[in-house]
Amino acid sequence: MLNTAVRTWLIGSWVTALVVIIGVSVAMGANLSTLLLVLALGVAPGVVMAMLRSSAASPTVAEILHTAQTTDDRS
Repeated sequence: MLNTAVRTWLIGSWVTALVVIIGVSVAMGANLSTLLLVLALGVAPGVVMAMLRSSAASPTVAEILHTAQTTDDRS
């Protein structure tokens, strides 16, 4: 419950900050290309997080060390 509430609050804050930054850029007379760049930079972290969340879990140190090949045939 709390995890979902914090996640919702975090996403809402992130989107609000992005809208404020784009709004300030429009008020300052930024070009369309600048607005698109700011939008892409603002959306990129969310895309990366979504891609990382859907990927397989990374191996633990124990799993990496267990599968390491030794030169003197130790197990």
